[in-house]
Order: sequence, then structure tokens, then C-alpha cells
Amino acid sequence: MSIRPLGDKIVIEIIDDAEQTSGGIFIPDSAKEKPQKGKVVAVGNGRTLDSGEKEPVEVKVGEIVLYAKYAGTDIKVDNVMYKILSVKDVLGILE
Repeated sequence: MSIRPLGDKIVIEIIDDAEQTSGGIFIPDSAKEKPQKGKVVAVGNGRTLDSGEKEPVEVKVGEIVLYAKYAGTDIKVDNVMYKILSVKDVLGILE
């Protein structure tokens, strides 16, 4: 199954940070911070402006992005966690 986002929405695959510290201590799920990094797997066509033109989406499939902590909606497809969020919730692209 694949997800095709609409408008200015994007789908990212959530990238979890390491579950173990450099000293070898495992971090339980309850103590972890929410991940804020993900790989873009699908991009919508862009937002329709009042003039009828499409505003292009600035991110591309394959880029790694940072996003706002509580942004978007989490979904699970084929045991993989994804997040659907608006482009405005993307804080930056990791290069």
C-alpha cells in the first residue's frame, strides 16, 4: 500500500534516534523524546493559491527533514511508522 498526500502535505518515514546511549544504557519508550526527523517518501502537488495557481512544495522525495515536535498525524502501514504533515511544519532539510 502507498500513500499519496494531497495539496501541501508530505509523508515522511519517521527516523528514530538510537535506543541505546553511547555508554550502553537502553532508553525505555516512556523516557524517549518524540522523534523530529524523517525521510520524505511522498509529496503532494502543492497548495492551490487564490489565483488558481499551484504553489510548489519545497521538499523532495528522499530528503531528510526536521519537523515540529507535535506536528502531523502518525500512521502505521505495513509495520512502518509514517507521519503526514503540512510543509509549513517542516523546520529544515538536513544536508
